[in-house]
Amino acid sequence: MRVLVAGATGVIGRQLVPLLDAVGHRVIAGSRSTGLNALDRDAAARFVRAAAPDVIVNLLTAIPHTINPLTFARDMELTNRLRTEGTRTLIEAAPGARLISQGLAYAYEPGDGPADEETPLWRDPPAEFVAVRDALVDLESRTAGAGGLVLRFGHLTGPGTAYGAGGSTTRAILAGQLPVVGEGGSVFSFTSTHDAATSIVAALDRDLTGALNVVDDTPVTVADWLPALAARIGAPEPMRVPVEMARSAVGGWGVAFMTGLRGADNARARLQLNWRPRHAAFLHETA
Repeated sequence: MRVLVAGATGVIGRQLVPLLDAVGHRVIAGSRSTGLNALDRDAAARFVRAAAPDVIVNLLTAIPHTINPLTFARDMELTNRLRTEGTRTLIEAAPGARLISQGLAYAYEPGDGPADEETPLWRDPPAEFVAVRDALVDLESRTAGAGGLVLRFGHLTGPGTAYGAGGSTTRAILAGQLPVVGEGGSVFSFTSTHDAATSIVAALDRDLTGALNVVDDTPVTVADWLPALAARIGAPEPMRVPVEMARSAVGGWGVAFMTGLRGADNARARLQLNWRPRHAAFLHETA
């Protein structure tokens, strides 16, 4: 099978390409370094048509290594364009190819308990997240219109991620700069980049549409994972700060990220992909 990985040099793509090679697929690595500029519509279309893929894996993002919550909307502008304009270009250039797109499993409407795939995306998020939510809605709509599948990944862990060695979150914890805000009530569902990659490989063999949550088995609150991770990597115990004090420092999105996110349920992905997360205990892994 000819598989075009758009975003092959990202943290998931770097795990995915060797797995695809290992199981016998013909991989075309798409990135700016190989000539795929997804925001140059004509050039991208030529690249995709020349690749003649049977399947396109759409991992297009441009998320900065470090994000300031106060400039989050600006920091995500390029990724929003890739999710909208880039996805459109991929579909138009290869209308007969199957499409598997990367989505998010932590953009759900806040509420009690892990969200399943029927839970709506966040209806009224903080202002800084609105454009991100809208881009995700657009990506999912375009993918569905092409008969494709969206794999909604959680907070990514592993090499090159914010939670990996040298990552921005790990550095902030080591420096004592990431506090528990309020009650630390945000619920995180993590996804290792390796597990994300294995879910994509599994999806290639199944003619699935819609969306699936690809996350580990254990949603965990910030109040639990942040102090545990700090202890594991030898960092000082995180401070605790009131919500209003945090809001003045990191804005509405920064507070929501630490207090209002909802975890996700992976039961449907486990069943429909016959997939299991190998890295199911994030707090016990090496950062």
